[in-house]
Amino acid sequence: MEALANLSPLIAQADGVIRGTFVILLAASIGSWTLILTRLVTGVRQRRASRGFLTHFWQAASIEEIAQWLRGRGVTDPFSHLVHHGFNAVDTLRTRGREVAGVIASASPDEFLTRALRRAIEQDRTRLENGLTFLASVASIAPFVGLFGTVWGIYHALSAISAAGTNTLEAVAGPVGEALIMTGVGLAVAIPAALAYNLIARENAKTLSQLNAFAYDVFAFLSTGVKTDLGSQDARQTGERVMSLAARTRGQVA
Repeated sequence: MEALANLSPLIAQADGVIRGTFVILLAASIGSWTLILTRLVTGVRQRRASRGFLTHFWQAASIEEIAQWLRGRGVTDPFSHLVHHGFNAVDTLRTRGREVAGVIASASPDEFLTRALRRAIEQDRTRLENGLTFLASVASIAPFVGLFGTVWGIYHALSAISAAGTNTLEAVAGPVGEALIMTGVGLAVAIPAALAYNLIARENAKTLSQLNAFAYDVFAFLSTGVKTDLGSQDARQTGERVMSLAARTRGQVA
């Protein structure tokens, strides 16, 4: 509130350019903070849902038990979304193979399942990156918008002082100091957006990395009917079939 009170004299005495600059920065700040708080809430919910699904997944006695979980609770996180796409691919291969024979005929069943899992990861990657472009834009542009307001304010302040014929330090310091506030406003808008962008990007990379690793298990689980035994040669060979899935997605994250 005190900061807004300090800005009141500047905004009241400013022309349309300064007011327009302030409105742009205010809108960018509201938008970035809305996005930050929304992602914070959804991130907490998503992590809680992911932990619950993964716990149930590894404790399930059969594929049908996992399918019942998804039918009852729906897709609530990237991991359940990946398994859901895997189930749909398996259902297509088993029950509707003749109807989509042209699609399946273009690849082996393993490749068809791999494509389904890759598609799920790409959808989650797109969803997780939603809003990052806006935060990056605010973080990079807001300081320059504030600097533009400062330069414009200083120019008009010095012009008014020159026209009045007053060149004392007291006459110059006040208007110039008020104009410099716009640079501070730009930095106040940009810094939270930059920090939020880095934190969200880091969490997204972590989630996608875990999702890539989980894709190996899902592929082996659905293609063999048993959970992956990481110590067996067969499981490692099965995991190698979806190497392209993890490699491509890691490349996009990097």
